[in-house]
Amino acid sequence: MQSAFKALMVQGTTSDAGKSVLVAGLCRVLARKGVCVAPFKPQNMALNSSVTRDGGEIGRAQAVQAAACNIEPSVHMNPVLLKPNSDTGAQVILQGRAVTNMEATSYHDYKLVAMNTVMDSFSKLQNEYDSVMIEGAGSPAEINLRKNDIANMGFAEKADVPVIIVADIDRGGVFAHLYGTLALLSESEQNRIAGFVINRFRGDIALLQSGLDWLEEKTGKSVIGVLPYLHGFDLEAEDAINSEQTQQGDAKLVVAVPVLTRISNHTDFDALRQNPDIDLRYVGKGESLQGADVILLPGSKSVRADLDYLRSQGWDKDIARHLRFGGKLMGICGGYQMLGKRIDDPLGVEGKPGSSEGLGYLDVTTQLTEHKALNNVKGTLNLNGYSCAVTGYEIHVGVSDVHHSQPIELDTGALDGAISECGQIFGTYLHGIFDTPKALSSLCEWMGQQGIAMVDHHANQEKAINRIADAIEQHLKLDLLWPELK
Repeated sequence: MQSAFKALMVQGTTSDAGKSVLVAGLCRVLARKGVCVAPFKPQNMALNSSVTRDGGEIGRAQAVQAAACNIEPSVHMNPVLLKPNSDTGAQVILQGRAVTNMEATSYHDYKLVAMNTVMDSFSKLQNEYDSVMIEGAGSPAEINLRKNDIANMGFAEKADVPVIIVADIDRGGVFAHLYGTLALLSESEQNRIAGFVINRFRGDIALLQSGLDWLEEKTGKSVIGVLPYLHGFDLEAEDAINSEQTQQGDAKLVVAVPVLTRISNHTDFDALRQNPDIDLRYVGKGESLQGADVILLPGSKSVRADLDYLRSQGWDKDIARHLRFGGKLMGICGGYQMLGKRIDDPLGVEGKPGSSEGLGYLDVTTQLTEHKALNNVKGTLNLNGYSCAVTGYEIHVGVSDVHHSQPIELDTGALDGAISECGQIFGTYLHGIFDTPKALSSLCEWMGQQGIAMVDHHANQEKAINRIADAIEQHLKLDLLWPELK
């Protein structure tokens, strides 16, 4: 079907300019109008990922955008996902499946092969949906990355789609960002720019008007609109850690999360960070884990290397002291593996082959395997003498041999997790375990606090998506993109 609401690509002047949020908002605007729309990001580099309906792995930003479209996520919405496992290398995931580990210099040439995968997925979405909203990566003006580009203008040219460029005025220099980005594009690339969007503006729009007029005159491109700074706006970060707190006053529960070098799926903790009764603290290099009621060890793309990093920061000593004083300790995914006795990597799945001694708080041994577990799961959490439904997803390599009570019974009949005999230490492979209110309440009771506010992470996500969609409908000239949109 040829839709009036054709594909549109959002590129940015910088990383974190607002591409992911703008695409999510545009998806919701079209979905509200009855348009069958899907998100698409040709190439994503992120350690926050999600499991799709077809059993693959994509960036979490595209899963959120799929929710904005009121559809289930698919591997074709993010056909190339790069998960960094060192400063110069990454795991390459094509259409949801890990295919290889590659250094950046080698991947630069491999993009010629990856483009075929990108175009195959894009074609499938175009055939299935009326409209596709596309997100670029970083900036199209990164000269050193333009050869064989599949993430920005290289894709836009190949797919022949119009592009809008978004810039974050809160960073400063917004006109230089927009004008300079356009100037660094080729003539054919400039011709496909449909206009500009300025994001996160504070103040009186009248004070900005002379700059908008100048930009339109100098470039010949329309300013489609200026989105306001939305105070308190909170939608999952694509990869960067969002440390903004909603907690005010005295918290009932203080939670510390050490920031590992390859921390993954830190969105697990958004439901805690957004809770007014919880003070969630991300603890960085050189800082101490002391002073928390609970320490949460997050997932990691390089578990053994991050376990070494944890020790180098002295956090193992902080954890031991924390437990001596009766604190609770929890690990998710890679953090769960670290709590065990040993992590074996005989095949060198995450680095050099070898074994690492774990923290030794759970009688669990883990062997890393080439096969990655990718599952959306439902089950029952049995904790504190109570049972409640729990949902989540598994993304991990490794099989764990557990000699503890396992408090999560999955609908498949399998068991997950481990809890120590003393009841202080709990580990699980389930990402998203805090996202449902009852599971959050049960886990907070285990952590030592009853009566924690019942925050529904999924409801908050819907509220945020609708909020950005409302702002788009109010502040953008959508008729410049889609004259048919009423």
